[in-house]
Amino acid sequence: MNMENKPSQGSVVYLSGICLVATLGGLLFGYDTAVIAGAIGFLKQRFALGPAGEGWAASCALVGCVIGVSIAGTVSDRFGRRKALILAAFLFLISSIGTALPRTLVEFILFRVLGGVGIGVASMASPMYIAEVSPAHIRGRMVSLNQFAIVSGMLAVYFVNYAISQQGDEVWNVAQGWRWMFGSGAVPSLALLVLLFFVPCTPRYLIQRGDREEARRILERVGGSDHADIDMREIENALEHESGALSQLFQPGMRRVLIMGIALAVLQQVTGINVFLYYAPEIFKKLGSGTDTALLQTVVVGAVNMAFTVIAIWTVDTLGRKPLMLAGFSGMALCLFALGYASYIERIETWALLFVLGYIASFALSVGPVTWVILSEIFPTKIRGRALSIATFGLWGSNWVVSQTFPMMNENAFLVDKFHHAFPFWVYAILCIVSILFVAGWVPETKGKSLEQIERMWEKNQ
Repeated sequence: MNMENKPSQGSVVYLSGICLVATLGGLLFGYDTAVIAGAIGFLKQRFALGPAGEGWAASCALVGCVIGVSIAGTVSDRFGRRKALILAAFLFLISSIGTALPRTLVEFILFRVLGGVGIGVASMASPMYIAEVSPAHIRGRMVSLNQFAIVSGMLAVYFVNYAISQQGDEVWNVAQGWRWMFGSGAVPSLALLVLLFFVPCTPRYLIQRGDREEARRILERVGGSDHADIDMREIENALEHESGALSQLFQPGMRRVLIMGIALAVLQQVTGINVFLYYAPEIFKKLGSGTDTALLQTVVVGAVNMAFTVIAIWTVDTLGRKPLMLAGFSGMALCLFALGYASYIERIETWALLFVLGYIASFALSVGPVTWVILSEIFPTKIRGRALSIATFGLWGSNWVVSQTFPMMNENAFLVDKFHHAFPFWVYAILCIVSILFVAGWVPETKGKSLEQIERMWEKNQ
């Protein structure tokens, strides 16, 4: 992007511009995962799905996500973060068209899985790109913008789903409405694909490939000449001490980093967030809401998600990563225990929306964005893509397990008879307590440190 800047100071406009393009990958991540929330009820009727079939239709994209993160590390380390995002945008576009036109459930599943591959690639390439172009003192804030884009994509598609559902009655939505919901993703997909050809590769990738001159030019535009001098030295010094082999992650100091990354990724998901993001309309319908009201309540969920993500963006570089994570998991646990209790005493219709919104606010304020900030900054440069793909593999695998099993737990006759739909909420609450203990005992504070300083911190622990 050709923007005016002062080499001695850098250009916030330039940095913001290239990061905003990268965050479109996050927006599509949110848009493509959450579109199922408005469509699943109509898909369930269209294809006569039972609880297991409903779970599979909602979660099949996550199988693609697992495949996506499996290849994304190698693609991003070998060809760069920008080209990985181009691949993701292309897959998003094909999937949006394909899921709008299926003749059978099998065809729908295949294109949905293909879109999941794009989500998997974008879920790690976007935060990595932003982390590698951003100065240390605002890196947390800039990477958190990706989470803001994710929740913005979710909120946008909730509005789109609601608007489309108003174009016809229940019969029309079962026949055609859900197709338009999935097809709407083609517009932002095409926008991302085009804009990515106007942003640079990351300086760390360019230095790794020997293009020092171009890397320095980008660093100067981002942070000025002094920033470029310091970053060039730190990046080159870090690369000299990295083998580039994944075996580096299994050395004593780095082994802890790998375990921490995988655990944080898994814990972000098994605490139940996507139950509310994917199944919100169906949950609200079971509580007595009509289709229109349930979709509107889902919009409120998306709005709260976005509002509290904004707060996280402005606090992650001041309050720090660890305090936000501890506060977030604590709030989530309280709301889940309360939601479960309200379900158990069968007073859920009175308190459901309040407890769900409290849970969403706690997640958005901390666990949602901060997990991605930490994952994007803790791994060594030469293997960051592949290492992050291992952690993100755990994230999407856990997401699939939760999304697949929630309808089965929530509609299991024995569990419903014993716990009145409280069981899954209490399971997620207990896992929030596990998360609090893990963050308190295992996760160090990385606020204000450069990527190279973080890497040296692990080496000292070897």
